Amino acid sequence: MDEDRKKILNRLKRIEGQIRGLQRMVENDAPCEDILTQFSAATSAMKKAGVAVIRIYMANCLAKAVEDRNGSIEEFEKALARYISMS
Repeated sequence: MDEDRKKILNRLKRIEGQIRGLQRMVENDAPCEDILTQFSAATSAMKKAGVAVIRIYMANCLAKAVEDRNGSIEEFEKALARYISMS
């Protein structure tokens, strides 16, 4: 799990760099096409990071939900639905 967590954190750090790059592009009045291309890249990176989180944490979340039985499965389903509707 620690190696997986490192991979997710590295993805998030790259995304953070992309967002900072977008801020600089807006500040420097970069062409609209370039800004939108970078927005698309950042959005795609966020979606891929979300998929990685689901893949890595799903088994853990479901195991906890089965043990807990206090609505955890429903909470997981709601979170997953929010993520899917974002796509």
